[in-house]
Amino acid sequence: MELITSKVIIISILLLVITMVETLAYSTRISGTRVRLIATAISLFSTMVIVSRFSTMFQQPLTAKLIAEVPKGADKLTFIAAQYRILIGVTSLGVLFGILLFPTFINIFSRAIVQLANERGSMLALFSKLFKKNNWKKLVKCLKLPRISYFRGITLNTVPKRLFVLNVIISAIFTTGVISSIYASMLVPAKVSQAALMSSGVINGIATIILTLFIDPKASVLADRVMKKQTDYIYLKSYSLTMVSSKFIGTIVAQIIFLPAAYYVAWFAEWL
Repeated sequence: MELITSKVIIISILLLVITMVETLAYSTRISGTRVRLIATAISLFSTMVIVSRFSTMFQQPLTAKLIAEVPKGADKLTFIAAQYRILIGVTSLGVLFGILLFPTFINIFSRAIVQLANERGSMLALFSKLFKKNNWKKLVKCLKLPRISYFRGITLNTVPKRLFVLNVIISAIFTTGVISSIYASMLVPAKVSQAALMSSGVINGIATIILTLFIDPKASVLADRVMKKQTDYIYLKSYSLTMVSSKFIGTIVAQIIFLPAAYYVAWFAEWL
């Protein structure tokens, strides 16, 4: 029985791109600090996150539809669990690719932020210029591989440890929230399956609120302080490293909590 179907491949590609975009979005604040346009950088960051979250809406129905395509004779729960673990693994891969492209996109976003400011905030004008032939050549020149020198000066004292732990938890919830809820819909009677399925919105909504209240404001304040030379630049680099590394570990933790979370959602749906 084939686990990796054409639909799994399509979902995997979507997840790979979405996760890479979310990971690379963390480089916008560093870029904004470099070109001293932090407000424009935050605007670009918000746009990237909104686009990636909107793209997730296309991925969710496809993920749910995998349930209807389980081969005859296969154990439905075991087969779907295996496919969903593959998708979680692809999410980890997307974060890794994002980390590898991080230095490149710091350079690209630095150019994009300046251009966005010149275009007075017009995203359409920014993207229209991006696809011009000459600009593609400039983007190629931005290619830069990660180097050990990037970690110079980063110590345990510069790394925000509470933020690291909090983002591991949030990333794990975001990674498995939808998948666990879909899986939970198979664990409950048909009359409450929709309640389990819709729980993903509540789970991810809570994670989004925590992210908005406790993580994003700290990042913006830190970027402002660095730009005003009230804090060393190394702290902003440490923040970025903290966010992308904790996001990757969060996707690993998601593999561990995937099934326990699904059974908890199933219990909660029946309790309602």
